[in-house]
Amino acid sequence: MTSPANDRRKGSDTAPLLTVDNLTVTFQRRGQEPFRAVDGVSFSVRPGQTVGLVGESGCGKSVTSLAIMGLLPKRGNQVTGTVDYEGTNLLTLSDDDMRDRRGKDIAMVFQDPLSSLNPVIPVGLQVTEVLERHRGIKRKDAMPMAADLLKRVGIPDPNRRIKDYPHQMSGGMRQRALIAIALACAPRLLIADEPTTALDVTIQAQILALLKELVEDTGTALIMITHDLGVVAGLCDEVNVLYGGRIVERGDRHPIFREPRHPYTNGLLGSIPRLDTVGERLTPIPGSVADNLPWDHACAFAPRCSQPVEVCTTNTPTLEESGRRALRCFNPVEVAR
Repeated sequence: MTSPANDRRKGSDTAPLLTVDNLTVTFQRRGQEPFRAVDGVSFSVRPGQTVGLVGESGCGKSVTSLAIMGLLPKRGNQVTGTVDYEGTNLLTLSDDDMRDRRGKDIAMVFQDPLSSLNPVIPVGLQVTEVLERHRGIKRKDAMPMAADLLKRVGIPDPNRRIKDYPHQMSGGMRQRALIAIALACAPRLLIADEPTTALDVTIQAQILALLKELVEDTGTALIMITHDLGVVAGLCDEVNVLYGGRIVERGDRHPIFREPRHPYTNGLLGSIPRLDTVGERLTPIPGSVADNLPWDHACAFAPRCSQPVEVCTTNTPTLEESGRRALRCFNPVEVAR
């Protein structure tokens, strides 16, 4: 029997909770050329849906999330486009209004829990701060709720652990504590930025199972940011593949994995070890994300592409939509017949 949240996640007719349209982030340092880290990114996420932003480090995934949350530095960058949350453009809100929404309506789980948690404040107090700030609950009443949140995310003996400092917890427990803080006010949108990067595979699986259970049980919308396609395979409904600050391919999870069309997506999948291909050599993508051509007159991925054609270095490919798939490529990977 499926839950209402599952029905919402599977139904594509639900109105989006968040719609990002033509989001562009440009960094400017004195004496240097402007650098466009995010270049016209557009996507949406519905209640109960998990949307993945995938790509190598340096492709613009984390900058996209920080722009949505209003956490980019006030100087040295320009953010344009719209981030529509239930009819409100988050980019136009004042600092105070955005601060009221962060933690209450929209929450984020950061990549490194040790640097995200305050090292000199017990974890329990860091959870209660959110409850006091956004829900007006007194600390005495918030403490049992904090212990319950720690228990909910799988931290054993929560009544003792709420007194622990971050350094007294393992990496997996710290990540769970961050998730507990994010869930304290039952946000409708959760952004998870590489939440399993520094964890061993067993703890990774537990954290991903926790996030999946959260989405299914509460109908929370989840944006999962990762470079690990294994995470995407087990969690995301829709996948957006980013390269050089632009989306180069979009589609539902199964079609993307079954028939990747962009050479970059195909390269990412080809570099993953698989249990059913023992003895076969992996095919890494040559070069690095720094080996780009400017998007304004070429395909940024052309220098690393396995099948470039002449037009790739002279023209800019557009993102062509076809049903639930979108592709930015002049010479896509052939679909196996």
